[in-house]
Amino acid sequence: MRRFLIGLSVFVVSAVAAGSAAADSPHFIKATASLDNAGNLVCTFKEAGLGTTATTEHVACSADASAVYQCFNKGGNHPQAGNKETVTAPITGAGDFPVRNGSTSGSITVAPPGPGGFTCPSGQTLFLQSVTYTNITLTGSGGETATVPDTLTSGTLHIPA
Repeated sequence: MRRFLIGLSVFVVSAVAAGSAAADSPHFIKATASLDNAGNLVCTFKEAGLGTTATTEHVACSADASAVYQCFNKGGNHPQAGNKETVTAPITGAGDFPVRNGSTSGSITVAPPGPGGFTCPSGQTLFLQSVTYTNITLTGSGGETATVPDTLTSGTLHIPA
């Protein structure tokens, strides 16, 4: 009986140790960001170490954004007064991604900040002219993060707002 209890104790300790070795350790393998033609921030990632029991992973993409809006008349010119507004705000987008074999990957698209209360006078149209994103960070549901070191700037967009 004593031999049986010793054997059982060794088995239990081994099983617990093996379970600890296989514990989840979520981390980002890849985290990049780019801009699409509409000035949206597109965060792309691959995350691993999610374990075998997770079925989905919630991932968020956040950044500090600065968007420039400007008014143009019907002739396509901006007035001499240069009705222009720069809006700076934090932005965030998120999604739930399927986990397979302990990892997941995907993309999150986040729109630039809107013009707020900025409007154009009668006869003019508001356009998003450019956008810049800094401090781009991806965050997993376990609190793990990945920072994209780049600052992304669109150049001239000229998209009706």
